[in-house]
Amino acid sequence: MSIRFCDEFDHGFGWQAADEFLQRTSHAVLADGRVWITDPIDAEGIDERINALGEPAGIVQLVDRHPRDCEAVARRLGVHLHVTPLYGVAGAPFEALVVSRLPFWREVALYFSAERVLVCGDALGSLPYFRAGTERFGVHPLLRLTPPRRAFGGLEPEHLLFGHGEGVHGAQAGPALHEALATARRRLPQTLLGSLRRATRKR
Repeated sequence: MSIRFCDEFDHGFGWQAADEFLQRTSHAVLADGRVWITDPIDAEGIDERINALGEPAGIVQLVDRHPRDCEAVARRLGVHLHVTPLYGVAGAPFEALVVSRLPFWREVALYFSAERVLVCGDALGSLPYFRAGTERFGVHPLLRLTPPRRAFGGLEPEHLLFGHGEGVHGAQAGPALHEALATARRRLPQTLLGSLRRATRKR
């Protein structure tokens, strides 16, 4: 698979399937001297980048229905795979935040508090169908009526990493997160209208 690297920052990086509509994005985050990988898609060159960042610690699958290449990459790197760890991972340098525990949708996000990094799977994204109007990113359309305010409301991240699309970095990340959560419901009609317009243009 052809990929491109993205979300380069002091504590990690991401990689994304090139020329793919869903823009599936994976990440490696360095914390306490070891690297945690989320929702990896397998491709040539990722092992070298991960090992250059630090010793691999584990792989986390954030959404139950999206295994991607987690098992294959975990086996090759020789680390444990944690599938949607609703109750956290013992000794890990992150908090596992429960986004959804429905039978058909179990999802966690990871918050590395020391590094101020929030890693999301499907809860937030920067793809066009996540966004309303001029939003840089938004809450997943199916979560906009019940946005994950309890999970994310008290956080002040400097790095927002998404499972679909490029992330947001810097001082604007925290305020943008809170705005996205606060306006998720009222912007749902605008989000759906935008998706309808895009679908119409493709015909």
